[in-house]
Amino acid sequence: MSAPADVHTVDLGWSVGTLLRRWREAVEGALAGIPDGARGYHVLSVVVHGEPPTQAALAAQLGIDRTVMTYLVDRFEGCGLVERRLDPHDRRARRLVATPLGVQTAAELERAVAAAEDGVLGALTPAERQVLRHLLARATADADAGADGDADRCAVVTADLDGPDTPRR
Repeated sequence: MSAPADVHTVDLGWSVGTLLRRWREAVEGALAGIPDGARGYHVLSVVVHGEPPTQAALAAQLGIDRTVMTYLVDRFEGCGLVERRLDPHDRRARRLVATPLGVQTAAELERAVAAAEDGVLGALTPAERQVLRHLLARATADADAGADGDADRCAVVTADLDGPDTPRR
């Protein structure tokens, strides 16, 4: 695929929409085995890579209804990917902790998503891919930012994947 004759006349909305559509199609296949697809991947990723969150905090962070989060965590727990553990500072709360299988699964999914993304960005050199990622991160740094300026990247992606007319699960 060749570059457009005049890159200054390319419509940003069309380009970003096309890229998101291609990303979604490629990543859906990579995440076919995870409960709740991309949303489940984001849940597992936060649990694996962050401080063990409470179920309620994770639901709020990802913009998932608390009841739906309960069912999703039940499925993850049933698959042996996460465990609910008592919070040592608040006996009423439970923290979500990745199991060794959850950590392994997240690593495998991350590799599969990275490979899918490489396919989507195949027309770019590795250096151009890094520049694109950097520029997109800068351009979206304040997307859905709260009062403190922290962006909830998972909620932004999940909302885009679901589409504006899709009810929250």
